[in-house]
Amino acid sequence: MASPNPPSDREKVASKLPPALKQELKVRAAELQLDIQDAVTTAITNWREAPASSQVLDTTGADSFSTWLPNGLYDAFKDTCTDRGVSYIQGLAQAVRRWLDVNPSPAHRPEGGIPERKIVCNQKGGVGKTAISAGIAQAYAEMGKRVLLVDYDPQGHLSDQLGIAQIPPGHDSLVAHMCGESDGNLRDLIVPIADPRFGGRLDLLPSCFDGFLLDARVGVKAVQTRGFQKEAALELALEPVESYYDVIVVDCPPSLGIAMDAALYYGRRRQGEPAGVSGVVIPVLAEDSSATAYGMLAGQIGDLCADLRVDVDYLGIVVNLYDGRRGAIATTSLAEWRKLGDPPVLAVINDLKEQREAVRRKEPLLSYAPSCEQSEAMRDIAKRVTA
Repeated sequence: MASPNPPSDREKVASKLPPALKQELKVRAAELQLDIQDAVTTAITNWREAPASSQVLDTTGADSFSTWLPNGLYDAFKDTCTDRGVSYIQGLAQAVRRWLDVNPSPAHRPEGGIPERKIVCNQKGGVGKTAISAGIAQAYAEMGKRVLLVDYDPQGHLSDQLGIAQIPPGHDSLVAHMCGESDGNLRDLIVPIADPRFGGRLDLLPSCFDGFLLDARVGVKAVQTRGFQKEAALELALEPVESYYDVIVVDCPPSLGIAMDAALYYGRRRQGEPAGVSGVVIPVLAEDSSATAYGMLAGQIGDLCADLRVDVDYLGIVVNLYDGRRGAIATTSLAEWRKLGDPPVLAVINDLKEQREAVRRKEPLLSYAPSCEQSEAMRDIAKRVTA
């Protein structure tokens, strides 16, 4: 949408954009009922305020593009391009791309406000549930989806790795909302991940120390309150914020109790939802103890599905921290995981240094080392388990 009679405080500017990017901008502005000049004004302003991006867009074949901008903005934009060592065409392309990512198409939002739900779980600790949860959430955000990452483990490793404090005891928390004991808004507890790579699309619900008492508190609530279903407690808490997100990723603790039942129930296939969109992602190691833990988890899923007459889809297995140099145990275990077939092995992630370095720096992996093997594996997993 273009304004035929721009106000006097604007000047016409001419540049170039790749045809596909220009068309996407035109369509998105129309979907959001915005003038293109206003969309580009916001895009350039936000691009100048954000840290310089390492991403270089392909501008081959860029053709003419003109619009109206506030007086002086284009000159300021060109100065920023010079400071960052990019061409004006590259700078404009980056600005428009960033605006498109931050303002997704309404047509891509989940029907009925129901997001995809990825439950990352295993009954064994130390298999990399937190790393996989964080990595695929970051990958979804890169893809343009709005993502909520839930630190459901009271140990709080996920929150800590992203440099965000846990919620202390006695404060409003996910547990309080799960027990129906909060008058607050869960959205007030959610913390945005302030990294320009994710375009404002990645949020975290931090861990809370009260999570260590979750099973007991939810159990008491179920006894004292008629009609309260303990398995639905996580859904009860997250339902008010679901419409804000396309994907919700839950990083689970190893648990055979109510906490895990509530997470599995939350990830069940809902009425009208296609199979394989929501469900469980299971990180494992190439060793025998992971197979034992997997059997325990499968038993718990089977019991829940039978008792409540629901379906929980297995989205796949991720063999994490793999090192074939560890000998026959590692190689034969990997072969056994692959032999399962259903659920499939989504990825084999080697034991490399970038993930540990990102944790030490309290930075998202896909921001710290966007081109490393582990980051590419996270993107592959996300692409394989999405609508």
